[in-house]
Amino acid sequence: MVVKRKHGQRIRSVDRKGGIELLLAEAVPNLGNQGEIVRVKPGYARNYLVPMGLATVATEANKQMVERHRKRQDEMAVARRKELQQMADKLKSYSVTLEAHATDDGHLYGSIGPADISKALKKANYAVEPSQVKTEGAIKSLGMYTIGVELADGVSTEIKVWVVPTAAIK
Repeated sequence: MVVKRKHGQRIRSVDRKGGIELLLAEAVPNLGNQGEIVRVKPGYARNYLVPMGLATVATEANKQMVERHRKRQDEMAVARRKELQQMADKLKSYSVTLEAHATDDGHLYGSIGPADISKALKKANYAVEPSQVKTEGAIKSLGMYTIGVELADGVSTEIKVWVVPTAAIK
């Protein structure tokens, strides 16, 4: 049963209950994400999804194109994860030294947080965002700290952070 023609494409019923297989061009709440193949009622497809450009007919050519795209995305994700793992291995042997104003007994006048550590790492050509630096609160005293850095899910490492007093200029 042919339901509607749009730009030469036919939307046709695929199953016995009258559902239509569509390929989502955009993420649709409560239905699916971009690139997924979903089965919907003909009216929903004909009156909303296809006219709004949210979906297209799931032809064999479209399915193959999406599969090729998924493979490319997976290959890129594997390559990116490998790069992040290499960066984590380099970071493991790197230590950050931060100068801060402190009292005589070692308490900082301010504090050192993830943004400060991230800034120091960026100066050393490590692209680490403050959200990737995992501290247990702000650093408020001089000393050496082991700080976690989570570059991605499952790719994390630890770095040494040395907090030293600023040199007094006389």
